[in-house]
Amino acid sequence: MLGSLHIGVGATAQAVAIAPKIRTVLAMLLVHAGQVVPVQALMRELWQDHPPATGLRTLQTYILNCRKLLSRLTGCPARWVSEEVLVTGAGGYSLKSTHVRLDWMEFQRLRDLGFSALEEGNNILGIEHLDAALELWRGDALVDAPVGPVLDSKRRFFEESRLDAIAVRADAQIKAGMHQRAITQLAAVTSEHALHEGLHAQYVRALALGGRRAEALGVLRNLRARLVSEIGIEPGHPLQQLQLAILNSDSGAV
Repeated sequence: MLGSLHIGVGATAQAVAIAPKIRTVLAMLLVHAGQVVPVQALMRELWQDHPPATGLRTLQTYILNCRKLLSRLTGCPARWVSEEVLVTGAGGYSLKSTHVRLDWMEFQRLRDLGFSALEEGNNILGIEHLDAALELWRGDALVDAPVGPVLDSKRRFFEESRLDAIAVRADAQIKAGMHQRAITQLAAVTSEHALHEGLHAQYVRALALGGRRAEALGVLRNLRARLVSEIGIEPGHPLQQLQLAILNSDSGAV
């Protein structure tokens, strides 16, 4: 789900060609793996507050199609899929987490391991775990799933978790003296998130500590221009203090 929807067996996963609303149902089940997703929640995600008169029957058809897809991709009988993988629960449907490996859950596991290692003072191990977590991303989360309110919230949660992991990894890399590595990674992510002050602060720090003060100040100038012209605000206090530290050549404050 950390990109377009891919499903497969073992280490091999492939993009799935299914109708948009079936993709939405499958995505809802995947982000709530191990939980019963109520019928009403699925219908609300599909049609918001205006379900068709045939909504319940249509949803049941979507669930049947999801089961057929899982059966085809796994080679398991449809009956086994309906009894052991995508099951009917009390008032809804559930995708049993014991039978699936989800990239977003693996991302969270590796991210937490990375954070724990950094808290214990092991920068190198922490960076390795965060590298592995971030390598799972293939694009924007749920990029090809039409979303309602729940999936939109999940999508934003996944993205914020990713940005948090990037920022923490960058801080660890800077502390470990890996300035060029941090610069390379942050150059890409700050171009994607052109108004994200926290990531720009890490990028500027890496540039300045890597001996590229002029470039660091240029990044700050460009960011200020975008913030002022696009949303009418000045950079926050941390960025202003960072700029002063670079101008004063105070590496201890960077």
